[in-house]
Amino acid sequence: MKVLSYGAGSGSARNVLAYQSKEEKARDQDGREVSDLNAAVREWEREFANRKGSKDIVRFSYELENADREKVARALDALAADGFRNAGDTDRTYAFSVSAGIKGQTRLQLALVIAHEKTHRGDRTSRDRIRAELDDIRAIDARLDRALRGEGINPVSRYPVDFASGPKGLTATLHAMQRDGAEVTLSTKTYIKQRPGKSGIYERGDERRTITTTNHKEITAKGKTVAALMQTRQPRDFMHLLLSGPANVDRDQFVLAGRDFLKEQFAGHRYAYAVHNRNDMEKHPHLHVIVSLRNASGKMLNPNIRDFTEWRVRFADKARERGIAIDRQKRVERAGPPPVKRWEWEMFRRMGATAPSNVIDKVLSKVHDKPTAPKLEVAREKFQQTKSSINCVIDMLEGIAKDKSAPSTARELSQDLSVGLRREYDRLEIAIREGRDPTLEKGQEHMLRSTPISSAQAAAAKETLAKTAISVASKIANPADRVIFEQATRVIGKVVGLQLDSRVAKEKDRGQGAPDNRKSTALETKSAAGRDHVAEQGSITKTSNNRAIDAARIAASNARDTRENDREERGRDKQKERDREITKTVKLRPPLAKDRDRSR
Repeated sequence: MKVLSYGAGSGSARNVLAYQSKEEKARDQDGREVSDLNAAVREWEREFANRKGSKDIVRFSYELENADREKVARALDALAADGFRNAGDTDRTYAFSVSAGIKGQTRLQLALVIAHEKTHRGDRTSRDRIRAELDDIRAIDARLDRALRGEGINPVSRYPVDFASGPKGLTATLHAMQRDGAEVTLSTKTYIKQRPGKSGIYERGDERRTITTTNHKEITAKGKTVAALMQTRQPRDFMHLLLSGPANVDRDQFVLAGRDFLKEQFAGHRYAYAVHNRNDMEKHPHLHVIVSLRNASGKMLNPNIRDFTEWRVRFADKARERGIAIDRQKRVERAGPPPVKRWEWEMFRRMGATAPSNVIDKVLSKVHDKPTAPKLEVAREKFQQTKSSINCVIDMLEGIAKDKSAPSTARELSQDLSVGLRREYDRLEIAIREGRDPTLEKGQEHMLRSTPISSAQAAAAKETLAKTAISVASKIANPADRVIFEQATRVIGKVVGLQLDSRVAKEKDRGQGAPDNRKSTALETKSAAGRDHVAEQGSITKTSNNRAIDAARIAASNARDTRENDREERGRDKQKERDREITKTVKLRPPLAKDRDRSR
């Protein structure tokens, strides 16, 4: 099981539905056959209403007096060199056009990319994104107004700003600026770095390049170059899911198992599925499924790796119910060939042996069904690159574990996580030293505590870890190391959240059951880290860093509970003695007559 792609819009949904039905007609969530593709697309369109992408481009429109194109270009160049939002924000792409306005004035349209523009395709940061909020737009407008007035240009009026999303939004904005055939000037630092014998790569350089044109196709091409490094957050309307089975499986039972799984897992969602390779017994049968990510109540489905693992288990269970021996497997576990994208197929088909070596290796591995693994040297370099940042995470966790002023839940959890991380990295380092591929090494499970805690304790632990992570990240000077550290701490934060929430749930389950009249034990009041529930729940504001004082407080609490138990026991004994001392009442009756009529 895997997700082939995510899609947005009715056009993409139509393409998936058409591909599904290339061998057999698809069936929807109600078991009906999808015979009319146009009608099916119209139904899917209703699922895609009320969704918006991220605001990546903002367009300003002004009416100016005493303005010419030369002055406007100088003002915008000076503003780009100083910064559009703040001083030093000099890497942003912008475009402008000048045309005739109303009442003899001049119309200026300025498009500014407010999304983060990456330095290369592998850049995963988002630090340079400008929020599309009123204060930020006003700040940009104020700096632009000063730049124009510095060139002797007087803005007369302003139009409401427009926002656009994604590559298509950028291209549409540039085309909209061609009002009355006006020239569009695009200024950017993004370019395609040419490589002899290889395809070019997108990079952001140090020098700004300016292109002025009225050619519609040239504007589209330049807009696509800029959009290649623009970090956008496009909406996901549906996912294209693949359910695969072995070649020797009963096709009909396999389809029924997939139907049962989809009906149970995606209840409330619109979906359609179709089987491929039903009659070709030498190939693997598989189901192509399109699933709407938003259900009937408006809740959005956002699957992650944990969801996929759970789905594989459930699908395997449904298959075994149908007599199909399927075990849930990941691609890494079965060492299958790498996935090949469509553009890689096209590049290999057109260029052949002149295509990049990595594309050739992937395509040939897919054709010959040959598994591939990362090169050992690459794995070693990546390991060394992340080792220092992970060590920072481990040092941070060990620091929290030794800090007696921190909440005890945070201390013991940090201790468990630091031990687990150190063991895992030692295991991977041994694998690299012995020449084994670390990506094929299966991880080990490390025990975390399961003692129930309160929601206040969980909140205190999360807050402590979050504040410490922010403090440590601010002290890392190297941006690359800081990014790796932040990514690692996000993963740690998710693990911490899941672990603490499960322990809080156990506490709630214990409280919802039958009333527990047992008094507190050492397990409930004390742990390896010196847990003191009273201090963490905020009942008292007084805490201590001295473990002897904590132990004395816990001992006093236990002694007080023991005295209360003794007092209740003595009270019950006295009540029993009083009951025995009470004289029982004896009722006296006259003797029965000997001649009594016993027939009554």
